[in-house]
Amino acid sequence: MMCPLSVVGRGGCHAHPQPSTRYPGATDIEPEWSLEAAADPARVVRAPDPKSRGGLYIRLVGYSSGAGFVLTVIIDPEDSSGVTAWKTRGTDLRHYLERKDTGDD
Repeated sequence: MMCPLSVVGRGGCHAHPQPSTRYPGATDIEPEWSLEAAADPARVVRAPDPKSRGGLYIRLVGYSSGAGFVLTVIIDPEDSSGVTAWKTRGTDLRHYLERKDTGDD
C-alpha cells in the first residue's frame, strides 16, 4: 500500500506522527526521521554529547520533514547507530533555530 505525503508507522499510513503508547505526550520516532534529521544542512552536531556520561555519544539536532519537527538524535560513534531520539525542545531547539537563522556552518 502506497502512502504518498504521509508517514508510514507501525499502525500503517497516517498523515501525522502518532502519539506514543509509552506515555502521554510522547511521539513514537520513526527511524527514517532520524536519517532526515542527519541530512538536514542546518543540523547541529555536538560531539561529544554534553549530557552523555563519559562523552560516549554524539548529539545531532536536525529537522525531519517526515515528522514535521526538529529531532534530537543520540548517535553511537562506534557504528553510527542511533541510540535514541526525541522531539527537540528547550536549549537544543533554540540553538538549532539560531543556527538556521544565521546560516552558520
